[in-house]
Amino acid sequence: MPTLNKIGTALTRNQGPLPSAPVPTDPRPARLRIALTAFFAMDGFLFAGWVVRIPAIKAQTGAGAGDLGLALLGVSAGAVAFMMITGRLCRRFGSHAVTTASGAAMALSILLPPLTRSATALGLVLLVFGAAYGSLNVAMNSAAVELIAALRRPVMSGFHAAFSLGGMLGAGLGGLIAGRLSPTAHLLVLAVIGLVVTAVAGRALRGPAVAGTADRTPPPEGPDTARSDRPRPAGGAGRARRLVLVFGLIALCTAYGEGAMADWGALHLSQDLAAGPGLAAAGYAVFALAMTAGRLSGTAVVQRYGPARALIAGGSTATAGMLLGALAPTAWAACAGFAVAGLGLANIFPIAIARAGEAGGPDGVAVASTVGYGGMLLGPPVIGFLAEALGLPVALTTVALLASVAVVVAYATRGAHRSGRD
Repeated sequence: MPTLNKIGTALTRNQGPLPSAPVPTDPRPARLRIALTAFFAMDGFLFAGWVVRIPAIKAQTGAGAGDLGLALLGVSAGAVAFMMITGRLCRRFGSHAVTTASGAAMALSILLPPLTRSATALGLVLLVFGAAYGSLNVAMNSAAVELIAALRRPVMSGFHAAFSLGGMLGAGLGGLIAGRLSPTAHLLVLAVIGLVVTAVAGRALRGPAVAGTADRTPPPEGPDTARSDRPRPAGGAGRARRLVLVFGLIALCTAYGEGAMADWGALHLSQDLAAGPGLAAAGYAVFALAMTAGRLSGTAVVQRYGPARALIAGGSTATAGMLLGALAPTAWAACAGFAVAGLGLANIFPIAIARAGEAGGPDGVAVASTVGYGGMLLGPPVIGFLAEALGLPVALTTVALLASVAVVVAYATRGAHRSGRD
C-alpha cells in the first residue's frame, strides 16, 4: 500500500514529542505571530457581529425563512469560490499581502447587508462578504503555516483559539448593543474596528521577511525538516495532492460538527430534553468555551504527542462526547457531552490545515479549507433530513460518526508508517 504509507509518513513525521524551540533572538517572528493572531481574532469578531444581526436584517428585508436561507447560502458560495482563487493569489503576491487586502475587504463588506431591502439583494451582497471571508481564511492560514516553519513550533491551534475568542467577543458585544444601535450603526462600528486592526496588523506583515517565511511552501514541523530540501521524487506532486485531500477530509469532519452544534444544539436541548431558554443557550456556550480552551492548549498537546496522536485522541474524545450529547436522557448530561465534544474537536481543524499547508503550500491550504468548509455546507441539510426521518437525537450522532472517520483515517495512516512498508 504505497500511497497509504506515504500519507502515513506525513501524518506521523513527528509522532513523538517535538524538541523545544530555541528562544528567538530576532523579534520579527514574535511580531508576525501577534499580527496574525490579531487577524484571526478580527475574523471571528466580525463574523460573529454579522451573525447576531441576522434577525434584524431578516425583518428589514421582509424575507421569509426559505428566502433567508437561500440568501445566507451566499456567504458559503462566495467563500468556497474564492478559497481556491486565494491560493493562487498567495503564490503570486505573497500570503501577507493577500491577508491584509482580504482583511480590509471583509471589514468593508460587512457594511453591505444592512443596506439591502430584499432577500435577493441580501444574497448578492453576501456573495461579496463570503468571498472576503473565505479569502481571509485561506490567506491568514497560509501565512500561519509559513510562520510555523520559521518558529519550529506547532502554534496553529493558538491562532484558531484567537478566532474563537474573537467570535465570543463579537457575539457578546452584539448581544449587548443590539437593542441600542441599528444594524447599520452596529456594523459600521465593526467595520471601523476591522479597518484599524487591518492597518496596524497589516503594517507588521509588510516588514522584511523572516528566514523561513518567504511566502513559499514551508518544510514540515519537527526533526525531519531538512528532508524538505531534498529533491522530490517523481510523483511527489500527486502524493502531495492526495495528502491535501486527506487533510481536507479530516477538516470536513470537524467543520461538520461545529456547524451542527451551532445550528441544532440548542434546538435539541429545548425540543427533545425540555430545557428552558437559558439552559438551551448554555449548551452551545459550553461547547464553544471547551473548544476555545482546547485550542489554547493545542500547541502543548501537539508538541508533546505529535499531530497524529493529537488527531486520534481528539477524534475519539469528540465521538464519545457527541454520543453522550445526542443520546443523554437529561439536558445537563447533554451539555456535559457537548463540552467533551468541543474539547475533542478543538484541534482537529487547525492540525489538518497546518499539515495541508506543509504538503501543498497556499494551494494546499486552499484545497483543504474548501473541502473542510464543505462540512458546514453539508451539515444543516443532512441533519435536517435525518431529523425529519429519524429524530434529531439520531441525526446528531452523525457528528460522532464523522469524528470517528477522522480517527480511522489518522490511525490507518499512522499504522502504515509504523509498519515500515513502502
